Amino acid sequence: MAEAARAADIGPLSAVAGAVAESVGHDLLERCDEVIVENGGDIFLGSRTERTIGLYAGNSPLTGRIGILISPDSMPLGVCTSSASVGHSLSLGKADACTVVARSTALADAFATMLCNRVRTPTELQEILATLDIPADILGIVMTFGDKLALQGDVQLVDISTT
Repeated sequence: MAEAARAADIGPLSAVAGAVAESVGHDLLERCDEVIVENGGDIFLGSRTERTIGLYAGNSPLTGRIGILISPDSMPLGVCTSSASVGHSLSLGKADACTVVARSTALADAFATMLCNRVRTPTELQEILATLDIPADILGIVMTFGDKLALQGDVQLVDISTT
């Protein structure tokens, strides 16, 4: 947690849910072939099949319309989301959802929290991503604010509105 938080320049509790999901996930992968651990919007994935993670961004019109396609050769990994409009966790920002895909679930959690804290307006989404120093272990980022979306990295979005 401390290492992930340090990389995101945020406090270590920002990575606790991701760290727990990751720890449980790795322990389970020693006993079975496929694992999905979800901990309040923070997901550890270890699977031999392609998975789609749906984006839930509260009242945003993008909720239920887009998902992130995860290939089996990129797993295990973490997919973590922080939101200012959904859930009980405190966010200092206003983004509907900041989702990070990373090799480390704790790192994904810390970065999702940091990003969500920074977004105040929809016009800041691209600006924040453009100025961000992204560690190599972060594979991709998806941020939403209302009907606006910003994308960085190797993330494949798919339409899930018909599924």
